[in-house]
Amino acid sequence: MAVGQIDFPTMHAVKGIKLGTCNAGIKQTVRDDILVIEMAEGGSCAAVFTQNAFCAAPVHIAKAHLSQNPRWLLVNSGNANAGTGKQGLQDAFACCANLAGEVEALAQQVLPFSTGVIGEPLPVEKLSAALPSAVANLAESHWDKAARAIMTTDTFPKGASVVIDIAGHPVTITGISKGAGMIQPNMATMLGFVATDASIEQSLLQQCLSAATEKSFNRITVDGDTSTNDACVLLASGNSSAPEILAGSAEYPAFAEAVMAVCKRLAELIIRDGEGATKLMRIVVEQARDSAEAVQVAKTIAHSPLVKTAFFASDPNWGRILAAVGRAGVENMDLDKIEIYLGTVCIVENGGRAHSYTEHDGQRVMNQEEIVVTVRLGRGAASEEVLTCDFSYDYVKINAEYRT
Repeated sequence: MAVGQIDFPTMHAVKGIKLGTCNAGIKQTVRDDILVIEMAEGGSCAAVFTQNAFCAAPVHIAKAHLSQNPRWLLVNSGNANAGTGKQGLQDAFACCANLAGEVEALAQQVLPFSTGVIGEPLPVEKLSAALPSAVANLAESHWDKAARAIMTTDTFPKGASVVIDIAGHPVTITGISKGAGMIQPNMATMLGFVATDASIEQSLLQQCLSAATEKSFNRITVDGDTSTNDACVLLASGNSSAPEILAGSAEYPAFAEAVMAVCKRLAELIIRDGEGATKLMRIVVEQARDSAEAVQVAKTIAHSPLVKTAFFASDPNWGRILAAVGRAGVENMDLDKIEIYLGTVCIVENGGRAHSYTEHDGQRVMNQEEIVVTVRLGRGAASEEVLTCDFSYDYVKINAEYRT
């Protein structure tokens, strides 16, 4: 189930980036579950990772390898290799070493990523046996295959791609992501891989990715759970004919904006594919003192099971939204200044129910598939948006049966 009609977009190939997939039979044999990404020599790589204290073994290894000019990414679905202790670290490194042997590189030039069930040993033999097929399958056009290979409970592959003009030359930015549950990223998404053919040095690329993820993947939540495996990578091959993008240049803002747009689209697709989701909600908080306060209020609403179940039932139980705002931890809140809207319908003003509000108007909005909830705090000029989805019966069913 997904919110809205989702068609996989045209994915523009990125010069200097190749992708190869195959099936290793880690958890299923129906579709590919291994992805290898190769970047041309001389490119740069940036990444952000989960802040979950129990971060997975591949996260530890990828963090350690990030400073070694990595050129290869190795991704598996079906097994998270999280909660696996020292053996998990050894297994993750062994897979890096095995891929390095296939491509005549150093193990430290490989970044590993895993997604799937937590606490199960990584089947290193299965994964490694599949690597020759994935490497043989490397091609710049395999973004569709790559998006499908990283799926777990996702119901559709997620992709976004744009071509922009930099100093009269085309620059491509293409990316994929996966995620449907255990979504409350605390840096990025479940897994996201974005690539560009732009030429840009690593520290500036890292700055660009960190800014993009903060306003995209860090503004979504399905269930309030931060995964052990969250990671997002931005590769820049440098194979475009455009000049190098430099800090402070006229070209950098356009490039950063395009990266942000790709990340925002990938983040929205995760919410549209939230486990069991039937509605997409945009929680907009305006007139906050600062960005942090706006996000705090928006996420309190977005995380509320009572709010989310009311939206699933299309029940205009606006008191649940009001209660969430009230417990968001905002100090010295002036209740008389707060306004809350369902779509364009004002439901709360002057400390209580809006005089103009009718149940009919609220019901009309709640019947929609996509709904905007706007909260105006009357405290400042900052505003933020958080995307979330409803809680349905299927969410419980999917997660109750996840390991079966």
